[in-house]
Amino acid sequence: MARTRHVVAVDVGGTETKAALVAGTPERVVAVEQQRRNTPKGVDGPSTAEAVVDLVVDVVDGLRASSEHGVDAVGVVVPGVVDERAGVGVYSTNLGWNHFPFRERIAERTGLTVAFGHDVRAGGLAEYRMGAARGLRNGVIMPIGTGIAGALVLDGRIYGGDGYAGEVGHVDVGHGDPCGCGQIGCVEVRASSGGIARRFTERTGIPVGGAAEVAAMVRAGDPDARLVWDEAIDALARGIVLLAGVLGPEAVVLGGGLALSGELLVAPLAKRLDGLITFQRRPELRLAALGDEAGCLGAALLAIDELEGS
Repeated sequence: MARTRHVVAVDVGGTETKAALVAGTPERVVAVEQQRRNTPKGVDGPSTAEAVVDLVVDVVDGLRASSEHGVDAVGVVVPGVVDERAGVGVYSTNLGWNHFPFRERIAERTGLTVAFGHDVRAGGLAEYRMGAARGLRNGVIMPIGTGIAGALVLDGRIYGGDGYAGEVGHVDVGHGDPCGCGQIGCVEVRASSGGIARRFTERTGIPVGGAAEVAAMVRAGDPDARLVWDEAIDALARGIVLLAGVLGPEAVVLGGGLALSGELLVAPLAKRLDGLITFQRRPELRLAALGDEAGCLGAALLAIDELEGS
């Protein structure tokens, strides 16, 4: 039986950073103590990356001091293109860094073993081992938040493509709007939480804090909210059809903040998929089981895997 490890896990998001002291084994982990912070923003990508390192070190110091078992390692996951082997954040559209050596900097300052990975793939790992993706041989775990990406399960393994795989949010689905990544027509322009809020505000002039507010207005029968919601559903469906044609997943596990809308998301998305799918395998739609803790739990699993392999 694998021994229980105690690690600090940090999931750096586009707007919020989640951290936890986590106990567990490679099969299952449980958060013992949790905290949330705003993700710091510097004046440019390098200063933002340095500010993130400062935040991680502060979190590790605090949780280390409160742990009666000590801390064996740190797991940190970030968005964007990530080189897990080198421990480098290659590129982030939303946070701006470029080829930043996160693992090296954090290890130097904490003196601990550091596992570094991609936020979505880490969340996918947690869902695959502990949540809604258990038992899948081929599938996609797709959280929808500030951005959209997918953790790809291929033949029973999480596939990273040297850090470049799974950028579902940046495939062109034909709507013609520009994306911050420099491309046109990206899924996340219409279907991310920020994209939905932005589209609603552009249409109505009414500022909203995120997709949850738009979802509430859809339920209340607001026609502008419904139009924006339908645009998001169409963009997501077209992205999933592309995945169905290229990868043939058995299921797509929907996570992130947008998935909290439940059937308001799943029912129209299933209907739109049925209208678009022709010869492709129609993937089952599942809601993620671990909520917005998935990335943090996945970061913990990466840290424990690093310890078990050392």
